[in-house]
Amino acid sequence: MISTPRPVLIFVFVTILIDAMGFGLIMPVLPRLLMRVGDLSLDGAISLSVWMSLAMALAAFVSAPILGNLSDRFGRRKVLLIALLGMAAHYAVLAVASSVALIVLGRVLTGVFGGSYAPAQAAIADVTNPDERAKNFALVSAGFGVGFVAGPALGGLLVQFGERTPFWVALALASANCLYGLIAFPETLKPELRRPFAWARANPFGAWKIAGQSEGMRRIALVLLLWQLASLVYPLTWSFWGIAALGWSDQMIGLSLAAVGIVIALSQILITGRAVKRLGERGAATVGMIGAGIGFAGYAFAYSTWQAYALLAAVAVQSLVQPSLMAMLSRRATPETQGEVQGLAAMVMGVGSIVGPLVLIQPMAWFTSPAAPFVWPGVAFAIAAAITLAAWLLLQTTPKRSPAIETDGARP
Repeated sequence: MISTPRPVLIFVFVTILIDAMGFGLIMPVLPRLLMRVGDLSLDGAISLSVWMSLAMALAAFVSAPILGNLSDRFGRRKVLLIALLGMAAHYAVLAVASSVALIVLGRVLTGVFGGSYAPAQAAIADVTNPDERAKNFALVSAGFGVGFVAGPALGGLLVQFGERTPFWVALALASANCLYGLIAFPETLKPELRRPFAWARANPFGAWKIAGQSEGMRRIALVLLLWQLASLVYPLTWSFWGIAALGWSDQMIGLSLAAVGIVIALSQILITGRAVKRLGERGAATVGMIGAGIGFAGYAFAYSTWQAYALLAAVAVQSLVQPSLMAMLSRRATPETQGEVQGLAAMVMGVGSIVGPLVLIQPMAWFTSPAAPFVWPGVAFAIAAAITLAAWLLLQTTPKRSPAIETDGARP
């Protein structure tokens, strides 16, 4: 190990926290900014945001394996700091954008440099024993959960001081984090473990091809893809579902989102590490998927607020899944390929982000429209439950690593 994990964990946690906060900060402002700058109606702004989101997802899909491979070549520190500068540039563009084209450019930059998640995860793997990776990956996810809670609330307050204020605050936070990393974040990848950059590995399809060289890696990547697709049901449809199924006000939707974020953050910190230690990574992911499937099915047929909050227990259990799957992928990488494997993970999650709106939102739109044979706001959750079942089955049929190549640590 080059350094103790603590400085790395703190920096990565803060980075993911600020990324999530920045995302939440600008969301309350972006729709009206599009309408004003582009002279668009509300439905026109929504249509534009669909294509803008797709462009972001495609940018992340392409950039994630590139950043991961660059971090295997030049080290985690340089790539992460460059990515943070890119995120700061994204906020700067949005803060001064006077045309729709500049706003779209700013959001595409989010996709390009949001791939910093891959080298950040690789840095954790560099300095963490295999047994501890799931717990530390959970800490990173907790940072996202906290940011998911704080960002929208802070953005709603800041917009009172001007529609561009959230962008300037997000820029200040990203710049401060970059400066913090420049001072405090150590390089985690030993020089002797670095390898030449190759485009054959640094494109999404090349990363998938390379993954076939490691036992079970493609299967776990597919499980991660299915899980990402299912878990997107919350950010993609929760607000619409709250209105259609429960008649929630905007305030109630905000409170419920905060509750979801708090549950995720606390469960990542308090539950995941203990569960993985007791059950192993595969067992923890299995339990998490079972709980998630029950929760998704419950929300599919929930029609009262008390049911919605009671089912948050399933959200806590599902927090076991992603860190465990990430740790399973990490075990199948060598020290030289951690960045590439984390880039592969970011890439498959990007695919989920591209497919998610089509698989989850469109059926919900149909079953809440007059054309539907019956009204079913929870249909997206039913689809998520079915996808989770498929992920669970695929995980159960994924072979364990052979003893000859097993690293030390918990059961994979």
